[in-house]
Amino acid sequence: MSASDDLRVVHSLAGLAALVERDRGLYVRWSRGPETDLGDTSSTDALTGVPMPGLSANPLDVEEWWQDRSVELWVARRLYDYAHLPHDKGPGVRPWVLRGRETGRGPDNEPLVVDVEPMCWIDSSVIEAARAEVKRQEAEWGTMRRSGH
Repeated sequence: MSASDDLRVVHSLAGLAALVERDRGLYVRWSRGPETDLGDTSSTDALTGVPMPGLSANPLDVEEWWQDRSVELWVARRLYDYAHLPHDKGPGVRPWVLRGRETGRGPDNEPLVVDVEPMCWIDSSVIEAARAEVKRQEAEWGTMRRSGH
């Protein structure tokens, strides 16, 4: 049994929102999991191949300007923006939550995180719920994967 197998799985957007409300300093990472990532502890810039000083991840902390709006919507947006990554990065890539310390920024201004503590996997049903939540909003929105002209 690997360390990744020991991680609990969050099965609902509400459950993930509750975790984000309870703990600060959480990030979501889309990869093959902690077992693979923690052996290397750094990401590589896809364009140049340059190793970076930490794992690239996206923050889940709710910003103060969000005020008292729905934490579920906040988390849904954070997931929705990167939901294309399993398709782009290939089989076995899925989201997981970690606690860590920012050590820098990657070329897309994403946090690079060290001292990683894996917290949980995010079930695919949560990603589907995030997509549905974003689609319920009045404004049209797309993922961070946007085609150039």
